[in-house]
Amino acid sequence: MVSPFDEELAIFSVSQVASMLGVQAAFVRRLDTEQVITPTRSDGGHRRYSHAEVQQVQRVAELAGEGLSLAGVRRVLELEAEVAELRRQVAALQSGQRQRQSTSEA
Repeated sequence: MVSPFDEELAIFSVSQVASMLGVQAAFVRRLDTEQVITPTRSDGGHRRYSHAEVQQVQRVAELAGEGLSLAGVRRVLELEAEVAELRRQVAALQSGQRQRQSTSEA
């Protein structure tokens, strides 16, 4: 069973996202058109956003409010995702190194 609080469950409509964040619905739709954030689509073709995507829209709105173009925002998001992935890889390598050290010391 899927929890209603699942970060990836796409349940919010464009108007709900816009209302929650205090932005125009056209802004939210444009993020999809400009391929900044790509929400899932319902069977009827309507955009549906997960909680994680709503947080991304909020981040985009903040960056746009600071004067970044959508192309600039898209690049910032790409770089942030790359940094997060690299951090995960470093943490995994460090964990593996600690395990090897504890095994060799035993």
